[in-house]
Amino acid sequence: MPRIALVGDRSASVRAHTRIPALLEGMDVYWVPTPDGHDVAGFDGIWLVPGSPYVSEAGALAAVRTARENGIPFLGTCGGFQHALLEFARNVCGLDVHHAETTPTAPHQLMVPLECSLIGHEGPVTLQPGSRAAHILGAERTTERYHCAYATNPTYISTLQSHGLHFTGHDPHTPSHPRIAELPTHPFYLTTLFQPELSPTPHPLIRAFTTHVTETSRRTIG
Repeated sequence: MPRIALVGDRSASVRAHTRIPALLEGMDVYWVPTPDGHDVAGFDGIWLVPGSPYVSEAGALAAVRTARENGIPFLGTCGGFQHALLEFARNVCGLDVHHAETTPTAPHQLMVPLECSLIGHEGPVTLQPGSRAAHILGAERTTERYHCAYATNPTYISTLQSHGLHFTGHDPHTPSHPRIAELPTHPFYLTTLFQPELSPTPHPLIRAFTTHVTETSRRTIG
């Protein structure tokens, strides 16, 4: 059975944590606390789940790096999106940047507070035609649910893009703050500021992730 690591500090108070395992039917699901995020190379898929600030930022970033460098299908949602970008900025772009939630006094912030919090909000996302996200969703626009208060600092967008990260979903009202990022050179690397796990119906992005996890597992067995 395909093995998925849910990297995050499991809590009954985080709604996403109660919903996600039920969305992965047919998968062998393991909760991996962020302090153990360095040890996920043997999994067929890695999902960095919401729930930041994480107990171990270093462990969360290590899990993302393992997925990115080893071609393991990766999904990051909400805090997972924020830390996936942080990992890419530090380890690919060589930037000394931080997350305002955990280091609010650091001089260079990649993740900054939103002017208007998205906690408990729902909003539109426009998708870049031809992107993986647009292909999976079969549309150029979607409406998604959020539970976050931080977003990407627009100052660093061009640097992240120049190193290969594609921003393929945006809020049409605040296009400078991306909602989806993907790595087209990776077998499956997709991360969203919104939380597809909160969708009232099975979300196509989660189905696409589990499909790639299954394919990875079959190749490993073969």
